[in-house]
Amino acid sequence: MFEKYFLPIIIFFPIAIVQLTLVPLISVQSIAPDLITIVLVYFTLRQGQLYGTVLGFTFGLFFDLMSGGLLGSAMFSKTLAGFITGYFYNESKILENTTTIKIVFIVLLASLVDSSFYSLLALPEVRISITSVILEQGLLPALYTSILSLTVVLLSPFKKSL
Repeated sequence: MFEKYFLPIIIFFPIAIVQLTLVPLISVQSIAPDLITIVLVYFTLRQGQLYGTVLGFTFGLFFDLMSGGLLGSAMFSKTLAGFITGYFYNESKILENTTTIKIVFIVLLASLVDSSFYSLLALPEVRISITSVILEQGLLPALYTSILSLTVVLLSPFKKSL
């Protein structure tokens, strides 16, 4: 019960503080990775789609409250990312999905959805194209996030192979 309900929330707060304070320092021309999405994908692949959807909502709510951004934008985008990640959940392949290179591609997809929808909802610019949002605000941060998610594979005690 502790691992399922409380551990993700306990892990979330230090990750969110790092996301808000240190990640802007390693961003490249306003392209920054999303560490919260990596944590969300990991726990969703371990627990399932409904769990990931609710966890995404919770992470998004807390992140919106901590960051002072538009309330609801991170909630929606993280909920959607958790929901989409849940499609990759398979009870018999939990270890394989969370300790191999597969997690990097799942993080890429979830982060693309998360970053694109967050940018669409939170950016104050009215005259932006969908192509710009998907490529500049979605794909580039998603690539950065997926590269950082390699640490999950490399630091996993049960790693199989890259």
